[in-house]
Amino acid sequence: MRILITGGAGFIGSNLVKKLLNEGNRVVAVDNLVLGRKEFISEFLDIDTFEFHEMDVLEASFDELMKEDTFQEIYHLAANSDIREGSKDLTRDLHLTFMTTFQVMKNADPKEVKKIFFSSTSAIYGDMGATKIHEEASPLKPISFYGAAKLSSEAYISAFSHMHELEVCMLRFPNVIGPNLNHTVIFDFINKLKVDSKKLTILGDGKQTKPYMHVDDLLSAIEIAMENHSGFDVYNVAGTGSTTVREIAMIVSEEMNLSPSFEFTGGKTGWKGDVPVYDFNTSKIKSLGWKETLNSTEAVRLATQQNLS
Repeated sequence: MRILITGGAGFIGSNLVKKLLNEGNRVVAVDNLVLGRKEFISEFLDIDTFEFHEMDVLEASFDELMKEDTFQEIYHLAANSDIREGSKDLTRDLHLTFMTTFQVMKNADPKEVKKIFFSSTSAIYGDMGATKIHEEASPLKPISFYGAAKLSSEAYISAFSHMHELEVCMLRFPNVIGPNLNHTVIFDFINKLKVDSKKLTILGDGKQTKPYMHVDDLLSAIEIAMENHSGFDVYNVAGTGSTTVREIAMIVSEEMNLSPSFEFTGGKTGWKGDVPVYDFNTSKIKSLGWKETLNSTEAVRLATQQNLS
């Protein structure tokens, strides 16, 4: 198939590019390189079945690309994935998360596009404590602009799917990690320790506990969901277990052969809009036959190793 990936030079996007090319598809990746990195996709640039466009989805050039080309599937990953940065700028998630979604759906030709994938997030649920969250959980009260923009995107996609009879599959991601990280706690800890190997400042109290999932397991979940869903469907996805921020600090330190002192900034959250604890009910995606290969802490260790190599 000929497939479009927005955010194709980002962390998850670049890993998805590799998977889809290996499966024999023709892939077109679009990325404005605000968070994406061209080096993440450099190994594919000379492949005949791959095209990269350094392009903003919000610009007229994207509209032209969509008019001139034909895609059977669209994977919309472009977004502001850095929640902390979004909390500093009221318009960042409006433009990079919500409006990019509107642009993709507006340009999706229902006569050509067979399926659309949208990357959503646990952030749409807000802070529900230790509740095992299922797909129908409510009320939905996001506490970050990122979560609000993703929830708004879900609503618009639902309407587009109904009005234009588009097949849409959504996965609500946990904390996804793996090679090509360009943010997240692992990325931050590695870079902090490269600057000061004796001290590591940790936001919050270190007790923040979340499910971490390796990107390879995420990609297998995306594949199974895309193959088996129909109409408009939504799935939570996460591996088994969860990991505290303190545990991640210990794993990163071990993998770097360091013994830094930990200094905590205090409070239950790392920043405004951070959800300190959440847990997913994943029975729906698992009913399709999906199963993760790594639990949360195993994924953290492997991702740390991959980003140190």
